[in-house]
Amino acid sequence: MAKTTYTLPIGPIHPALKEPTMFKFVMDGEVVKEVDVQPGVNHRGIEFIGMRRNPLQVLHLAERICGICSIVHQYAFTMASEKAAGIPPTERSQYIRTIMAELERIHSHMLWAGVAAHELGFDTLLHWTWKLREEVQDVLEYISGNRVNYAMYYQGGVRRDIPPEKVPRIKKLLTDYRREFRKLADAFLEDPVFQHRTVDVGILTYRDALETSAVGPTTRASGVKKDVRVDQPYGAYADMDLKPCLPEDIGCPNTGDSYAKTAVRLLEVAQSLDIIEYCLDNMPPGPIRWEMNVNKVLMHMKKAGGEAIGRTEAPRGEMIHYVRLDPGDENVSCWKVRASTYNNILAWQKMLVGAQIADVAIVAASIDPCIGCMDRVTVTDGSGKQRVMTKEDFYRLSVKKTRELMRQGVRGRIV
Repeated sequence: MAKTTYTLPIGPIHPALKEPTMFKFVMDGEVVKEVDVQPGVNHRGIEFIGMRRNPLQVLHLAERICGICSIVHQYAFTMASEKAAGIPPTERSQYIRTIMAELERIHSHMLWAGVAAHELGFDTLLHWTWKLREEVQDVLEYISGNRVNYAMYYQGGVRRDIPPEKVPRIKKLLTDYRREFRKLADAFLEDPVFQHRTVDVGILTYRDALETSAVGPTTRASGVKKDVRVDQPYGAYADMDLKPCLPEDIGCPNTGDSYAKTAVRLLEVAQSLDIIEYCLDNMPPGPIRWEMNVNKVLMHMKKAGGEAIGRTEAPRGEMIHYVRLDPGDENVSCWKVRASTYNNILAWQKMLVGAQIADVAIVAASIDPCIGCMDRVTVTDGSGKQRVMTKEDFYRLSVKKTRELMRQGVRGRIV
């Protein structure tokens, strides 16, 4: 009998993939029969670098794990290191942190919406959404001084306040977005071409979402009510009456397809506008930091010691940072990051099987993957066999690399 299937590799470098990862498809004509996802080409050793720095220095490193959801990495690390050292954040800083996190959520979802439109060849919508995204980045720069990597969070508080004179500019953004939001939602959800390319494409069922431990909009599009801001509130979220956004909120079925995932993200943009407005209107007075003297904060953390987990709801879903501080050691003793994409890539296998090859790009993009956030490394020897690198392997290779760099006279750049 003639063979009817063939293997099609896509990646790690491909126009439809914005970050390097590898797909190996078994195709039957135009239909995907099997898929093997092979990440491991973008490992940067950030956790190892962070364990050679003190908690204040790791703040800047944490937000560089990802350029799109940078602040939630810094947020999760800040929360974990605060809990480990017993440092309470001030009440005012909790509201400022929430405002920054929700501004970044809007910026991230708008970026995703533009990428999704681009994957479908809808570049007019790409440019429109990214034009709206510029307005959010302008406000982030207005508050923090930076368009990306805002350097706002700090153990016990935030680095910069949002004084009353800055509030009108932020509220103008909320007004502008609400004015444009209906047109934006219609451009995605009412457009017949977008519907044909996304409805019943890349379906993740409720059961599959639970079994693969999917998080964020990827799981909420399937009807799973999972949101850290609701389930385990932090920041100012505990003072609000929030609920997870589901497609059914606007009359769409919770099918978990690419259309439903789009609906969830658009709903979350509208929700973020309400959260920011609440925080601005109810901002408590008081200091923005537990302790203004940086040296005192660092000495307290050096003496305290402890371990803790920081959980945040990133734009892509639940984010976890584990931190351990040993008494007497100025540096972070252990730092482990579990990014949202680490969960969501498992859903790819459920979503891609049965898809048309032309739909692979939008199905892969529908989870909003960030490979740089989650990637691990796999080593392939000459025989083609693979093995997973262990902690001991990484430590040994890192020490070897560090010694090589020190011999080259670049010690000051790596310690």
